[in-house]
Amino acid sequence: MKTNPFFMSAENIKIITATLAQRIKRTPTIESFRFKPQLKVDFIPGQFLQVLFDANNPQNRESNKYLSFSSSPTKGYIEVTKRLSKSLFSQNLRNLNPGDKVLFELPMGMCVFKEEYKKIGFVTGGIGITPAISIIEYIVERGMDTDTILLYSNRTEDDIAFKKELDYWQSQTHNIKVHYTITDCQPKDKSCTYGDINKDLLLEKMADLDARVVFIFGPPKMVEAMNNVCIEAGCRKENTKTERFTGY
Repeated sequence: MKTNPFFMSAENIKIITATLAQRIKRTPTIESFRFKPQLKVDFIPGQFLQVLFDANNPQNRESNKYLSFSSSPTKGYIEVTKRLSKSLFSQNLRNLNPGDKVLFELPMGMCVFKEEYKKIGFVTGGIGITPAISIIEYIVERGMDTDTILLYSNRTEDDIAFKKELDYWQSQTHNIKVHYTITDCQPKDKSCTYGDINKDLLLEKMADLDARVVFIFGPPKMVEAMNNVCIEAGCRKENTKTERFTGY
């Protein structure tokens, strides 16, 4: 769930019905759900929605959760991605089958990509990757030349969601660079770095940090820590965009 969300103006937010079309296993614990909406959905990469399993009680925080779009708005579907836990909300997702209908309230959020950004960076971990995926896929789909660098931290290599997609986009697009960091064990993949994202690694991978708009997505404590690291490394405060995730 996202905390302290910044909502779009009320007239732009709609409640729609969408039909589950596909489920995609991303890691042993993370799964994506693709839905076909009954109406065309317009959103900005980086935004999120609310899944309404209990539409009669929108304040039911056990059944209704905020999830980021993990797909580009150029797609003909809505995709959300969740680390499935033992919660009631996760169980409701597990019980979904293709053809089932779900209500969404959308779009929400102001921590978004703007086409005027020429250089961007991402500092993220775990399930916080989802809005970054939406933004990067949008850049790829639109054939944009936005200079993009992603630092993505996980505990183990098995926890890296969307690695196949990220590796492919990086191989096909000269302006996208992806750097994986693993914190709990020495990685077997030589493309992964062992250790936490720190000031030295940030400056090594984003030497021109002061010229980039930097998005920081992840659990609240990580976002706070990484925001401090980014500022210490030279990122301008006005160029730092943050979104915090809890309840995963």
